[in-house]
Amino acid sequence: MSKVIAVVNQKGGVGKTTTAVNVSTILAKKGKKVLLIDSDPQGNATSGLGIDKNTDKSIYDVIINDIEIKEAIIESPVKNLWVCPSNINLAGAEVELVPMMAREQKLKEKLEKVENDFHYVIIDCPPSLGLLTLNAFTASNSLLIPIQCEYYALEGVGQLINTINLVRKQLNKSLYIEGVVLTMNDARTNLSNQVINEVKTYFKDNVYKTIIPRNVKLSEAPSFGMPITVYAPKSKGARCYEKLTNEILKGKKHN
Repeated sequence: MSKVIAVVNQKGGVGKTTTAVNVSTILAKKGKKVLLIDSDPQGNATSGLGIDKNTDKSIYDVIINDIEIKEAIIESPVKNLWVCPSNINLAGAEVELVPMMAREQKLKEKLEKVENDFHYVIIDCPPSLGLLTLNAFTASNSLLIPIQCEYYALEGVGQLINTINLVRKQLNKSLYIEGVVLTMNDARTNLSNQVINEVKTYFKDNVYKTIIPRNVKLSEAPSFGMPITVYAPKSKGARCYEKLTNEILKGKKHN
């Protein structure tokens, strides 16, 4: 049975896709069979692995057109890593899901059919708390929450926690926070240190020790369609994601 982790934060630009792509890649490099589901209409996780967004079938067809997820999965350039791609079609899915029966369960129903084929399924969620994100929450075992080390970092986190609690009550009783990863840290600023302390006060032991720095190579890698471990394997960003993935594999954070 696979472990399903949704990477989520309703704020955009917090390093969510970078985290989903690089954690997936490193798990695959460690010999785990990994499926990365791009559930964001922007399709950045898809293009970040060098996959063309204009594929015949995508996660949109799985959720809306009821095709099997196996039909939409593409092998990525990284060994052991498969991708269920996204494209702009997904932008209309929120509205199309509204009248459907069991609309929050669509992804879960499809994933259950392939759960023995992978060790890990990583879902890159859109920057919102709409029906696509609810589908990810319902299908997942746990949530990985990236929070950037910037002003207003915790803004909106209360809303995210409320949504998690509602999902636990009504849709997925066993959902838990895998961990919180601090991203885009600039160690030279007092602000970053303040934010780190605030986040640790709020989430306590759920915060990973590894903090992802602001790193030029990390921001360049997606434009070349490569994860950081392929684009610049010796960079600070690559080393930090390696450490973070090791922490995730230890899996001590269950709240």
